[in-house]
Amino acid sequence: MKEKLEDLSPSRRSAAKTLFETFKILKEAGGQLSGKQVIEKLRETVELTDWEKQVYEKTGYIRWESILLFFTIDAIKAGFLRKNKGIWYLTVEGYQAIKLGPVKLLETASQLYRNWSLVNKEQKSKDEKELEPFETDILITQKQKANLDLLEEQAISGIKDFIRCKNAYEFQDMVAALLRAMNYHTPFISPKGKDGGLDIIAYNDPLGATSPRLKVQVKHKPDSSVPVEDIRSLTGLLNKDGDIGLFVTSGTFTSEAERSARESHRHIKLLDINNFIGLWQEFYGKLSDNDKNMLPLHPIFFLGSNE
Repeated sequence: MKEKLEDLSPSRRSAAKTLFETFKILKEAGGQLSGKQVIEKLRETVELTDWEKQVYEKTGYIRWESILLFFTIDAIKAGFLRKNKGIWYLTVEGYQAIKLGPVKLLETASQLYRNWSLVNKEQKSKDEKELEPFETDILITQKQKANLDLLEEQAISGIKDFIRCKNAYEFQDMVAALLRAMNYHTPFISPKGKDGGLDIIAYNDPLGATSPRLKVQVKHKPDSSVPVEDIRSLTGLLNKDGDIGLFVTSGTFTSEAERSARESHRHIKLLDINNFIGLWQEFYGKLSDNDKNMLPLHPIFFLGSNE
């Protein structure tokens, strides 16, 4: 007999409908979206009960969001979903899993997760009893992972909001600071006004005598995607052997722009906001104190897992 949503326990019912809707949202967005945006869209599209909207007093987390994050671990281990620095990606298998419907999708993800656990000799299983994520003693490692995912997404979201409030020249200075932390010299940083198409020129040595030489364009447009025309314009400025083009944006790139960079006869590297934040975190310790103040970070260490 085919199981229906109403046959599931409240927690699994919530997980089934929100996980399924998450996959649909990601599909409609082209396969990727920030976790924050996914949650916001779910609030608009999914009918939630008062029980699901209840806030846990101990943590301040909303029940349905906690349950969803808890079960996205299953989807990740099943190969349906990926997460990286706050961005959720729907895999090819995830696209196909949408055809299963809410209940079967959840069951399949959970079964594949159990299979993964057995292969990795982990003593984890799930049953139909009521789940209270973040409040019970069951599945500690998985709850920790879901909790850490939530904290990471909140942290990334806060960093993005901070960058969003910068003006174009402040973001340009942040890019130059990152390059210096990566051992580049930045003799030219464009002042206000016309820049001839380049915002930063960076060298491996103080005189610019050795390759590669970076010619950098910076766009501070958090809510926009850089079009392919901008990439082609940067390519046209790489007129010397040893020139490398670097395009940095506080937003994203269109798929055409990414393809143009990959297929260019010149070396073009693209950094979107997620890549930029990742590098800022990686090289934060090498920034000068003044440069750190442009985007100050405070590392906090949590107990993790071996997954």
